[in-house]
Amino acid sequence: MAWTGQAPAVGDLVWCWFPHLPDKAPGPKPRPALVITVEVREDGVVATVVYGTAQGVGRLRAGEFAITKLANPVAYELAGLSFDTKFNFKASVALPWQETFFKVPPRPRLGQTPKLGTLHPSLLRAVEAAFRASTRERIISR
Repeated sequence: MAWTGQAPAVGDLVWCWFPHLPDKAPGPKPRPALVITVEVREDGVVATVVYGTAQGVGRLRAGEFAITKLANPVAYELAGLSFDTKFNFKASVALPWQETFFKVPPRPRLGQTPKLGTLHPSLLRAVEAAFRASTRERIISR
């Protein structure tokens, strides 16, 4: 079932059943994801999201950036995260904006929507650097 109401926006953090890539079935547990593109199609909205995890936040690799409470408490609060989280641009997928993949988080701050929060502008350089690093590695490995 498609989400009614407002579609996500680029820079939103959402609660997502991110698939185990390359599989496209919903993953076994929900996690935060960063929306990097939104496409409105005839059959509905498709959001491309980047994988988020609380595991290994202290070890960032090329293509990753983190939102942590200690480093940037304002960005952490705006993101709506419960734990320090890193996002990996090497793991992104386009998913239909449907309840199959996007759920209301356990402690919804913004109403009955999958949206957790929003990316703070102070993180844009880190996001851009992670994106460029992931793109560079894809080109090199071909």
